[in-house]
Amino acid sequence: MSVRYQTVLLFGAPGSGKGTQGKILGNVPGFYHLSCGEVFRNLDTGSELGKVFIEYSSKGFLVPDDATVKMWHQNMHARTVLGTYKPNVDLLVLDGIPRNTSQAKLLEKHLNVLHIIHLVCRDKEDMILRLRKRALKENRVDDAKEDVIRKRWDVYEQETFPVLEYYPKAIVKEVDATGSPAKVL
Repeated sequence: MSVRYQTVLLFGAPGSGKGTQGKILGNVPGFYHLSCGEVFRNLDTGSELGKVFIEYSSKGFLVPDDATVKMWHQNMHARTVLGTYKPNVDLLVLDGIPRNTSQAKLLEKHLNVLHIIHLVCRDKEDMILRLRKRALKENRVDDAKEDVIRKRWDVYEQETFPVLEYYPKAIVKEVDATGSPAKVL
């Protein structure tokens, strides 16, 4: 069996601040942040996996589980080989994976999930506005169309939110994600 990475999951709806909080935590010595969405967005769109990503994400759908876990695992292996992530020293802070219970099950052999930080946003319309602003600021194509954003929210509510039921309630901590990044932290 391979090494199971000691992990904290950043969890929440699109626009809840997972990437922002992950970047902050990733700057703390001993923490290593990886955004699965960022890895996808940096894929070579001409590659087989890049084409799969574009096909699904442009419509607001999740990339199939096997491709997602394969991409994630290859990326983590590369980071370990390059020495940017040191599994025996660093606490892995993940956002954007797992996106459904199937992925959570597939990742069990790779992850020892110690805690889940659930960034909670109760007002969907505020989060949609936040995503549209992010699209302009960061040139994020996946956040530019309101119908795609709404589809991503539907997918989150139907497929991703149930992941919280997969893990023990004792490791889930809810955090109000509607304030400034510093307040949320």
